[in-house]
Amino acid sequence: MDFMFSADIRSYKNMRNDELREAFTTAPLFEAGEIKLTYTDVDRGVIAGIVPASAGIKLPTHKELAADYFCQRREAGVINIGGEGKITVDGETFPMSNKDSLYIAKESQEVEFFSTDAANPAKFYLVSYPAHRVTKTVHVPKSKAQTVELGSQETSNERTIFQSIRPGIVDSCQLVMGITELKKGSVWNTKPPHTHYRRTEIYMYFDLPEEERVFHLMGEPKEVRPLALEPGVAIASPSWSIHSGVGTTNYTFVWAMGGENQEFDDMDHLKISDLR
Repeated sequence: MDFMFSADIRSYKNMRNDELREAFTTAPLFEAGEIKLTYTDVDRGVIAGIVPASAGIKLPTHKELAADYFCQRREAGVINIGGEGKITVDGETFPMSNKDSLYIAKESQEVEFFSTDAANPAKFYLVSYPAHRVTKTVHVPKSKAQTVELGSQETSNERTIFQSIRPGIVDSCQLVMGITELKKGSVWNTKPPHTHYRRTEIYMYFDLPEEERVFHLMGEPKEVRPLALEPGVAIASPSWSIHSGVGTTNYTFVWAMGGENQEFDDMDHLKISDLR
């Protein structure tokens, strides 16, 4: 398990790009036959990419979690961004098609990930936060997510939001998670940018060619720093940072949040003209 120790609201202003990446982004997450975990001190989140090949991959624990098993005191959300697969949780099997979600409840002991076809493997993206109560593991097909249409082609931010792990669909402790798909011709996500001091947010960009990039904008509105991110890399945005980005093509991203409030619309919007 890798560890990511974030910079604070003062020190990020004087950091080089490589230092910002080390503090806020993961390494590439998806490699065939492997599980790659990153622990961030931003709300004690764990980020993982899991790509089973011919054999299943079990969700391990680590001594740094001080737990007998991964979900002993944690909840987790998983979204499949690859081929067909399945997840077993304490003997129960959940089929996972592309962009399906699975909420894994606290105290789930045995979690294992499988691909249906090793030549077109599932790519499971996982985000986990500490949990304070036991709820229920829930499978949410993409078709069952709450859908929101936002933006316009004229402002290059026409997008569809799929809210899959959220109140009214899943009874989680603090995790909120879903997908945003940008339409062809649109490149701006989360426009206008926003902050929400009551929770952090983790973005993971995908569904864009390997040679393309998303310029993720972070920092205070008056001290914005851009980071050029390749597909399959996640970035943890602290509660004091803006959340926004623009790509060199359209793309998709998974967003995940943990904090004091689970309401999706709990955000403090900014004007583009506020950014410096």
